[in-house]
Amino acid sequence: MSDPGKLEEFKSLVTESISADTFIKVTLGNYSGTEHELKNIYVRKVLIKRAQRMAFTYRYKTKDIAKNYSYEDAISLMFAYLENGFRNCTCFTSANDIVFLNHQQKGYTLNINKPSLAGQLSVSHDKEKARLIASVEKPYLSALRITDKDGVVFKNAQDKYKQINQYVALLGPLIRDLPEGRLKKVVDMGSGKGYLTFALYDYLVNVLKQEVAVTGVEYRQDLVDLCNNIAVESGFTGLSFVQGTIEDYQDQDIDLLIALHACDTATDDAIAKGINAGAELIVVAPCCHKQVRREIEKGKAGNELDFITRYGIFLERQAVMVTDGIRALILEYFGYKTKVFEFISEANTPKNVLITGSKVKGAVADQHEISEKIRQTKSYFGIGYHHLERLLSL
Repeated sequence: MSDPGKLEEFKSLVTESISADTFIKVTLGNYSGTEHELKNIYVRKVLIKRAQRMAFTYRYKTKDIAKNYSYEDAISLMFAYLENGFRNCTCFTSANDIVFLNHQQKGYTLNINKPSLAGQLSVSHDKEKARLIASVEKPYLSALRITDKDGVVFKNAQDKYKQINQYVALLGPLIRDLPEGRLKKVVDMGSGKGYLTFALYDYLVNVLKQEVAVTGVEYRQDLVDLCNNIAVESGFTGLSFVQGTIEDYQDQDIDLLIALHACDTATDDAIAKGINAGAELIVVAPCCHKQVRREIEKGKAGNELDFITRYGIFLERQAVMVTDGIRALILEYFGYKTKVFEFISEANTPKNVLITGSKVKGAVADQHEISEKIRQTKSYFGIGYHHLERLLSL
């Protein structure tokens, strides 16, 4: 005869482990019920949007199914399965392993063994990811509608939050390579709603512990007002936003210049501002390469690539590479070490190329060789001029 007291004792021990927070996980096995191909059930605690739940993984012969329940429903469900189909159940806790066996006609056995697991499992519902900009206790992320007031990232803002962290992760090594004490003034040209501007200031001040002033330059006055209000509410005393265009901005005191997705020749305006200011680091993500494309269409140069560039979509891509290639050469002409790489996956935005120029102390560029390379490139593609050349009087 089965001893119902053993089952009730097991239920009590499992329930107590959950209440005492010593519970780690439960495994149910040796299934003989009516659910087709079900083999095991694994149960653990999870945290979903800051709410405590129990995650059930149903292991079938050819698939796994995951479901989440409240603690109350999970406990009832575990014991219902134990009474109707599963013969074995082990509750792993930090204090001990509680093993319950149903021997059918021979009755129940309950064994208390030494703990086999060292500590608690992660309660994260999703795979943990290292984030330079955490989501909690960041008022600006809430004000910008990236997170709710508790720091939970909104579903429709997941890509933006990922972009913020990837942006900071890319800039981090470049910034740390700068001479110590040289980064005092950062200017973000065309800062928009300020997502990346706020994140960079947060990273510089609160992660790298640098004393720095960051200015966002934005043409739309409503966004300038919004961002200034958020900066004040966030206690970001060194962050401010001003109304204006990249072309009209006159401050020459710039150590790091950033221009992300400035349209067409506005990117050239930003690069020229950085070069003329002697910025230690220039970072741009170009957009809308119209000027050079018009030059290529007007020049109609015949070369080995004209069988490709007769198609509009290929001509557009060629114009992008040529425009940004010449920009990189011009940065090198003025003593910058350049890199060109992917900013963020094309799945999130097609405007994903980042060009960086780091000032190399004491470096002397072969300006004649670079000038000749630029001349040959323009001649090959039938380009009359590149806007950045004119801005810098090359």
